[in-house]
This record gives sequence, structure tokens and C-alpha cells, in this order.
Amino acid sequence: MYRKVGVIVLLLAVVLTLGFSTSHSRYSKQTRPNSRERKVQKKILNQMLSFRQYISDSLSCEARKERVDLVRLRQIFLKARLLFKDFEWAAEYFTADLTRRLNGPPVDEVENADLLDPALARGIDPMGLQVIEELIFPNYETVNQQKLRSEIDHLVLNTDYLISYFADHPLDDWRILDAAKLEIFRIISLGITGFDNALSLNSMVESSRSLMSLQEVLMRYDDKRDNSILFGALKEGIAYLRLHKDFDTFDRAVFIRDFANKISTGIADIEQRLVGDKIRYNRMLRQEVNTLFDEQAFNPNAFSPGPEFHLTDEKVILGEKLFYDVQLSGTRTRSCASCHNPNMAFTDGLVKQEDIHGTGQLLKRNTPTLLNAALQSNYFYDMRALTLEDQIKEVIVNKQEMDGELGQIRQYVLGNKHYRMLFDRAFPKNKGAINPDHIANALASYIRSLTKLNSRFDDYMRGKDDALSKQELHGFNLFTGKAKCATCHFVPLFNGVTPPKYVQSEVEVLGVPSTLKDSILDADLGYFDIIGVDSYKYAFKIPSVRNIKKTAPYMHNGVYRNLDEVMEFYNTGGGAGLGIELANQTLSDENLHLTESEKKDIIAFMESLESR
Repeated sequence: MYRKVGVIVLLLAVVLTLGFSTSHSRYSKQTRPNSRERKVQKKILNQMLSFRQYISDSLSCEARKERVDLVRLRQIFLKARLLFKDFEWAAEYFTADLTRRLNGPPVDEVENADLLDPALARGIDPMGLQVIEELIFPNYETVNQQKLRSEIDHLVLNTDYLISYFADHPLDDWRILDAAKLEIFRIISLGITGFDNALSLNSMVESSRSLMSLQEVLMRYDDKRDNSILFGALKEGIAYLRLHKDFDTFDRAVFIRDFANKISTGIADIEQRLVGDKIRYNRMLRQEVNTLFDEQAFNPNAFSPGPEFHLTDEKVILGEKLFYDVQLSGTRTRSCASCHNPNMAFTDGLVKQEDIHGTGQLLKRNTPTLLNAALQSNYFYDMRALTLEDQIKEVIVNKQEMDGELGQIRQYVLGNKHYRMLFDRAFPKNKGAINPDHIANALASYIRSLTKLNSRFDDYMRGKDDALSKQELHGFNLFTGKAKCATCHFVPLFNGVTPPKYVQSEVEVLGVPSTLKDSILDADLGYFDIIGVDSYKYAFKIPSVRNIKKTAPYMHNGVYRNLDEVMEFYNTGGGAGLGIELANQTLSDENLHLTESEKKDIIAFMESLESR
């Protein structure tokens, strides 16, 4: 099973999805919900009550028997998961933190706020359906019976909290539709990939149940206009999921293009026709999108420190000039481009870059790509920087990387007439006043401009039938299915920012070796050095596999020279497959049993993700 160490992103209010503005100059909250909103709320409450009663009357009773009937226990558990899927769309949208207690990842999580004071860091104990799944699949040990009973009791209690919330909080039409559309995106990126049922792999049945629940809700928004494409796609998508239940052979490409994209587009159409004010959320996935694969679906400014830091054409022009300027380094010999070569997808092709002072000493980690770097919530392999501006400042002053000094750089650009002109254009409110924040923001803006979701894969998902070969399509289906790659590298960004809200970043404990010659664990502790929680030892940020064709060598230490070696590492169970004993490895230690042909197909698909 693939398990992630979750990181809950808590940035400044302007960065968070909790930050919002209205779509109009004035916004007045409805004091009394309309009849449609009340009916949807009542339906959700009834579904939650049914789930709670079934957990209490059936799952709990079976677990408390002196001799558990494992076959029946599993059947009851799978039905309980289906009952959860009835209201997942609403629970995940309105009460994400609480819902994590019902169906969160079976690993500790830590809040990013703890980066501000690591001494306060604490793990959040896993609980819920995924924890229960691990207790009864693939084997059941009687020694875990008490833990199973305790987890079920927690499930009942937390469902009571959920019921209490929805009983007291009326729903708005626009939020109901927004939640419904995000559920389609959740099905695409998490539901059909086995993200939350990695052992039972009942993904298609569960996804069909989610669609059936949404179908009931959306019927209430049928305004007698032409919604035939939406409801036709819903009906056909449900049927397709029911007919093709096998996890390994399910054609995810067909499902997404022929059904899911049409459904989300239909919901977006109803959203646009909805009368009334709507809150505008500041989240990376733009609220108005039709599909996950729209050309401008993702906002590169979402994780900037605030609106005044958003990219502009003038900032990008300035930032690009700074990016190639060796005067930013202390030795006047290295620019940002020295390690981030645009011809190599903004990497350097080295295992590790050398110290700037020519000592022969290597830097600690491999150079990552800057393409699509803005589409993540944390920076550096160990997640220690919360914004691109923070990362840039740290790289510039790092004694081994650039050994620069921001005050000296400020004096340099102030003394250059052309730079002063560019800074005045980029920051017109601060004409003549240049500070380190302006320098960092200009460079960050240039990096944000390197957001390029325009690969052949994107073309295919936008309707170009011949954009991908049969081999690449088979590779995509393996990537999102049997190989379980997409349970960490989420569609469509293929990095570790969790859909569908794209706020929470994930790190992974893989068990990467120090060299190819032996099976000794690389000594780099990664995120543990930042957060200090034991479950994060050897954990690293999940990078994007977009542009992977040009970004070799791979892993945080550059140990793997090519994608064949990477695929073999994953296929055999990561570090565990190499004989490395690592108690907190989150990557499954099971052999994926990928054939040589299947591995080549996955590589072919990943190489189709190259930006143009």
C-alpha cells in the first residue's frame, strides 16, 4: 500500500484557501436557505445518519464478536465505505479537517504552522476507514481486535460531530455546486487511483457510488435548459464504472475524457448560470474551471505571500535578467541559470552541483527543476521554505550555493541605470526604492512564469485524439492504476499537492540508497531535520514527474541515472526491496510485478509530460 506522510499547509491568510473575496463589491449572506438548499442539507444528514447507524449496528457488532467472521467483516466494511461515499463530496468540502478523522491517510500528519516553531511540532494520530482497512486487509490478526474496536468507536464519535455540524450550518447553492465539481476532480485524481482504498481496491464501485449521490443532488439544479450532456455523462459514467470494476484493467483515460470531463463541464455550466453573489476563493485550482485539464486551470500566484507579490509582465522581464546575472553571487561567477539550465528543464544534469568556491565539495542535494515550481506549497526537498521568495533568499545567501548578500545586490542594482528602470516599471508604487523583497519577488515572478501545462498529455485530455500513442495511453493507465504512481504523483500536476483543493503537500519515505553499489540507506534525514517528528525521518517532498525526460539523475541525492533504474526501485518495493530496514517507509514494500513491457510503457507516458 502507498501511504503518504501528510503536511497540512497553514500559510498566511492571503495564501490559504481560507482567504477569499466576493465576486461583487458587496456580499450579503442569505439568512434563510431556499427549499432546494434545505432539501440537499436534509439528504446529506440522512446519509450521515445511515452511515453512523450502520457502523454502530453492523460493523461494531461484528468486530465485537468473540470470533470474528472475516469474510462478513470485510463485506460490512466495504458497504460502510460505500455509505461514506454518499456524502463524501459534502463532508470533504465543508469539513475537511473533521472528515480526515473519518477517512484520512493511515499515517501521522503534521501541520506546516509548526515550521514557524518546530519545537511545537506534533503528529496527528491517523484514524478512520483507511486505518480500519489496514487492520482487516490483506490479513486480520486477532491481536488487533481491540484496536479495531477502538477505531470503530472513534468513527462513530467523529460521525456524530459531523452530523452536528451539518445540522447547524445551512448550505448555499453555489457552494453545493462547487463541492460537486470538486468531487468529480477527486474521483479523477484520487477515487479511481486507489488512493484511499489501497488494499481493498474497490475503487470503481466506490466511484460509481459517489457519482450516483451527485446525480441526485444535481437533478435539483436541472433548470429545464439543455443539460442532456451532463446527465447523459453521469448515467454513462456510472454504468462504465459498474461494468469495468477490475482495478488493474480499468481504462482511466477513457473514463476521464468520455465521462468525467463532460460531467465537470456540465456542473460548471450550471454554476455560471446560478444567480447571486459567490465567494471567490484564493486556491491554486481556479474556481471557474470546467475541467482539471483547462489551459489556465491552475493559478501560479496561489502560494505567493500576497496580492502585491503576484507576477506581472514587468516583474517577469526584470526577474529573467536577474536570473542570468552572475553578479548576484558572492564570487561573481554563478547565476541562477548556472544550476537551472533552461535547455535541461531548468536542472543541471549533475548528481549534485559543486560548491561555488571550487573546493570540489558537492552540495547536499540534487538540483530540482523550476518548471511548474509555483504549483506547490513548499520548497526545497525538505519543505523548509513556504514561498518561492523565501527559497530564493536562502539560496542567494547560502555559502555553498551562491554566497551572495542581499544588501550588496541591492547596491549593485541601484548603481545600474538599466536595472533601476526595470525595477521602477516592475514596482511602480516604490519608484527609486529597491529592497531585498523586490529582488526576491522579481526572481520568484520569473519562476512563476515557468508554469507550463502544455504537454502532449494535456493536449490529449483537451480533446486531441492523436496526441498520445497507444503505448503512452497504456502507460498512463498503469501509472494511475496497477503501478500506483498516481497515489503520490497526483493527476494532473503529477506532484505531491493533494487534489482537489491543492493545498496540502505530501512527503514520502522511500528508503533511497546512498549509492547503486550497496543497499545502505542515504543518511539525509530530509524533512525530519526541519520538523523533528520521528515518522518524518528520511521523508522528502514529492516532486512532479512532468518534464522528467530532461531532469535526470533522479531522487534527492541523484542516485538513479535513468528512468529504468527508478522504475525498478519502485517495482521492487523501494528501500525495503533492496533489503533496507526502515520502519517508517511509507512506500509499499510489496513487489508491483510490473513486466519489462509495462515499465517501458510507464516511462513512455511520463516522457509525454514534457512541456513545450
